[in-house]
Amino acid sequence: MCDRERGWSEVPLVKTWQLIAGSAAAGLALSAAVVASAGPWDSGQRKAERDRAASWSRTGGADHGAEHGSGALPQAAPSAPGVLAAVGSGGTRQAAPDGLAAALKPLLADPALGTVRTASVVDAATGQVLYEAGAREAMTPASTIKIATAAAALAALGPEHRIRTTVTPGAAPGQIVLVGGGDPSLTAKKKSPAGSGGSLVALAADTAQALKAAGTDSVTLGYDDTLYTGPARHPIGVNPNIAPVSSLTADEGRPDDSTSGPVERTDDPAKDAARAFAALLAERGVKVTGTPAKAKAAAGAQPLAVTLSTPLAGLVERMLTNSDNDIAEALARQTALASGQPASFEGAEKAVAAKLAGLGVDVAGSRFADGSGLNRADKVSAGLLTAILAKAADPQRPELRPVLTGLPVAGFTGTLRARNSGSSPAAGLLRAKTGTLSGVNALSGTVVDRSGRLLAFAFLTANTPGPEGAEKALDKLAAAVAAAP
Repeated sequence: MCDRERGWSEVPLVKTWQLIAGSAAAGLALSAAVVASAGPWDSGQRKAERDRAASWSRTGGADHGAEHGSGALPQAAPSAPGVLAAVGSGGTRQAAPDGLAAALKPLLADPALGTVRTASVVDAATGQVLYEAGAREAMTPASTIKIATAAAALAALGPEHRIRTTVTPGAAPGQIVLVGGGDPSLTAKKKSPAGSGGSLVALAADTAQALKAAGTDSVTLGYDDTLYTGPARHPIGVNPNIAPVSSLTADEGRPDDSTSGPVERTDDPAKDAARAFAALLAERGVKVTGTPAKAKAAAGAQPLAVTLSTPLAGLVERMLTNSDNDIAEALARQTALASGQPASFEGAEKAVAAKLAGLGVDVAGSRFADGSGLNRADKVSAGLLTAILAKAADPQRPELRPVLTGLPVAGFTGTLRARNSGSSPAAGLLRAKTGTLSGVNALSGTVVDRSGRLLAFAFLTANTPGPEGAEKALDKLAAAVAAAP
């Protein structure tokens, strides 16, 4: 079965990656930071989200709804006066687990949530368990497993890591080789619809300049996609939600200008990327003879040109916001490479589990069969997800902060753009990763409650009768966490 989650529009990219963590004891400054510095895809602050989620006035004023050039009038940004008043006053309140349980129990009984429902709610600053039901039971998480993928990749590589795509001299005379490093942001378009990232256009320009400086204007082109091992096809087979997993892919193998959501993909991403690169070289005065073919770089050869991916923090955020399966599988393999494991589904599974365990997260009973959550063999518990989110909120773990800042915002971005919107108590305050497979629905993330505490939650379900009813029931649970006393 395929993942039914859909991506939505993106937000402007800015430069600096930072989220300030504050008082761990009270959790208030941290809550304010998560709301007010809700930030980057390309390692910066997500200004539009900050305007909306942390607006001090009732009317707001930032434009959060219209597509560029649509002509639509700006929409007023909803405010969060209750949260900000609590933060500004410096007041604190103790957790009220009894009140939260009273609010959640009847909502968990909704038949729309299927035959198995598990839940975990914790205070992210103190780690106090506020509510749980079957919180240690391993469940198929669908795309909420991307939270685990994100944390493992950030722990392995750090938020500033960039993935290299290079061009090197080939082993044969007159040959150059395009070498894939696994960059999921690599684009062949002159202006990437997904923002900054690795650019085949810039790489072709730099390669042509280097070749011409050496007196060469004609080459044969090889391409090397051997960094990843094992099957390229995801176990679900041919599916519009994911391309074959290759270390050399341009524009996620998409044939159109889409940057998220399901669309038919190429069967051979590496070959298509090489063909696009050959055409870009030709536009820059370098003739490519013959058809690009698989090849290896000359031993010890120095690159002629290099292009770098979006920083890992930005990749994590884009993956979480749009539920991007292609980025998820790439990050799982990058985690494997950084851990000395084969860059395959199996190697990534071992590496992700090990990295999470290294963070102090209990992974007993879990399985990370893929990075995206498309595989029903994945197994995690609600408690594991809230434990990861609490780690990401830890002021001592700033490298994990993109796990929080990349989560879609209720009523605003990504897969939550149309959920818990409008007058919902969670609108603008709830950040969460959705999970959807046939019969499986999940929601896990963070919310700032009425006293200003940052709470981490996870709700996992199985055997749901339909996605629409299950999503509405999950949204009610999340809103109840936001409104609980």
